[in-house]
Amino acid sequence: MFKGSMVAIVTPFKNGKVDEKALGDLIEFQILNGTDGIVPCGTTGESATLSYEEHNRVIEFTIESVKRRVPVIAGTGSNSTDEAIMLTRHAKKAKADAALLITPYYNKPTQEGLYRHYKKIAEDVDIPLVLYNVPGRTGVNMLPQTVARLSEIKNIVAIKEATGSLQQISETIQLCGERIAILSGDDFTALPTYAVGGKGVISVTANIIPKDMSAMWDAFEKGDLKEANRLHYKTFNLHGLMFCETNPIPVKTALSLMGKCTAEFRLPLCPMSDANLEKLKKGLKEYGLI
Repeated sequence: MFKGSMVAIVTPFKNGKVDEKALGDLIEFQILNGTDGIVPCGTTGESATLSYEEHNRVIEFTIESVKRRVPVIAGTGSNSTDEAIMLTRHAKKAKADAALLITPYYNKPTQEGLYRHYKKIAEDVDIPLVLYNVPGRTGVNMLPQTVARLSEIKNIVAIKEATGSLQQISETIQLCGERIAILSGDDFTALPTYAVGGKGVISVTANIIPKDMSAMWDAFEKGDLKEANRLHYKTFNLHGLMFCETNPIPVKTALSLMGKCTAEFRLPLCPMSDANLEKLKKGLKEYGLI
């Protein structure tokens, strides 16, 4: 279940509400182009500004639309352990294949606090759990030693590692062995992560180029390193554009330029600056996306 190119899918809005028609079309676009898994309600899905009702509905709608063709890993993380349990229970009830849980943000728990947070969720909700470490967003870095402790818990099965540090990724793999699947959380580090033992990527850029992101994993898995390397460099500049402003502003704007959804955000996120928009348009044209 936890390998290959998985997309951290955007949540399209239209006139202030979730645009289910656009979301359904995006899901079909992903599956038709070889994406190995769909991850709704993550950072890229603007989960921070979804109401509980919207959050739960997006997960339900994604599961209904996917129809078991690929795994659905529902974003259910929070900086409150009780809230994360509530969201994760709903994901299980909705028949998600797994839940993705970001490290608690803002309150900056210790390593012991992180351990107890995930242990409590794993004990309370019997569903496969994917840890999510992204210090740039949360202000806390879950260390490899903590991940190794958590990997002993049977339903903690993977980690989305978004430190951008191959040293930390390698230390985690060394400590955990095969007990946990390491997934790249940075598009830049997808191929390097595969090379040191990672099992896949949860990708932002896959929203706009699912076929190439999937093909890079497939090439690597088949041992065609030349082709994997070619795709790494083909996609490299596009990854940079996806993070020229706060994610998901660039990727949702790119999808809008491609005619796949509106470039509508919820405050405090806002439209791109004119200068970055011109850079994005130029990059998308060079790639052949618009």
